[in-house]
Amino acid sequence: MKKGMGIALAVLVTAVAAASAQGGQRQVQTASAAGLSCKSTLEIPFVTPLTGGAGFLGQDQLSWAKYAVATLAPQMGLKVKLLQGDTPVEQGATPATTLAQKYVADSKVVAILGPSTSGAVAASSATYFQAHLAHVSPSATRTDLTYTVGGTREGTPAFFRDVPADNIQGPTDAAYMVKTLKAKKVVIFDFQEPYSQGLASAVDTYLKAHGVTTIRLSAPNTTTDFSSYVTKVPSDADVVFFPTQQPPAAQTFAEQLVEQGKKATMFSGDGSDTPAQYNKPGGYVSVFAPDISGIPADKAILAGWKKANPSRALDAFGPPTYGAVDIILTAIKTACAQNHGTVSRTDVLHAVKHVRIANWILGGSFRFSTKTNDPLNAKFYIFKIQPDGSYKLVA
Repeated sequence: MKKGMGIALAVLVTAVAAASAQGGQRQVQTASAAGLSCKSTLEIPFVTPLTGGAGFLGQDQLSWAKYAVATLAPQMGLKVKLLQGDTPVEQGATPATTLAQKYVADSKVVAILGPSTSGAVAASSATYFQAHLAHVSPSATRTDLTYTVGGTREGTPAFFRDVPADNIQGPTDAAYMVKTLKAKKVVIFDFQEPYSQGLASAVDTYLKAHGVTTIRLSAPNTTTDFSSYVTKVPSDADVVFFPTQQPPAAQTFAEQLVEQGKKATMFSGDGSDTPAQYNKPGGYVSVFAPDISGIPADKAILAGWKKANPSRALDAFGPPTYGAVDIILTAIKTACAQNHGTVSRTDVLHAVKHVRIANWILGGSFRFSTKTNDPLNAKFYIFKIQPDGSYKLVA
């Protein structure tokens, strides 16, 4: 472990503990994971929305997590049990905090896969950090989980992600609106939760800096009928930015735009990237992963996953989940080798930052940035929805 990282860990543990004590909150009782045999069955919980409006996301990710554990763990000489923790987005932070306390108390848990959503990470990261539990998300993109924004940082040094943040997605999307779509007026939604609020603000900031007029609208993330919001979209608006985590909501809004005769082009974030549910032609979607069917090195991985999941279609959320499992298992394997066959949570936490993967599922190789716990040189991709509902890469 690097000295600087050790100091940062110690300082933040002290700060978190002090903050909790000052607030009169009960300290989470952490179970020791020191001295676990690497030959024993180790537990990795997957924290993701398995039900509710974003349940599609979690179920797709779960299929890839199961496949990754089943295929990668034996290759690394590990026995791993994947646990499932449901965090429906409609229920806010409570499920994430409850699960964090549960997993911290389970001494067989050595790392966390997820949480998948930014809100769940913000709600639970301090709890995991107090327990020295590394948590690696395949889809939480809120910027202040790894960067200090406005004096606030909601993630901790124990939080990692293998996809880029909104501070990359927002400017990528906004630049495309300005340079390619020639947008002069853009309506920007948020859905009163961390993912959409952070991404909406990132897009808003870029557009205003480039002379584009913006209009902000906000709706509860339980909204199913957007007709009253569509009426607020000016007839001369060029683009509506709609960063929902529920693709059916994007589909409904796109259809209601047409019904009311609005000409604005729909542009959605990664939370809408599900062609089976959001496929209104002419719209755009940005996402943190490429179509891995175009990566020759992934041919065997994709074939194996399809054999294990014959009824599922490939989308962008699954492969980064496989990658996150790969990161965690590689860290465990490294820790086991360094500690002569035993592993602790702290060992894994220290090893994660230094993981290197030569044949990365998203293409090329993988390592974390030296500046943040984000992937080095990651990018977002922009797809346009075709007349048949399929997605075509355009940037």
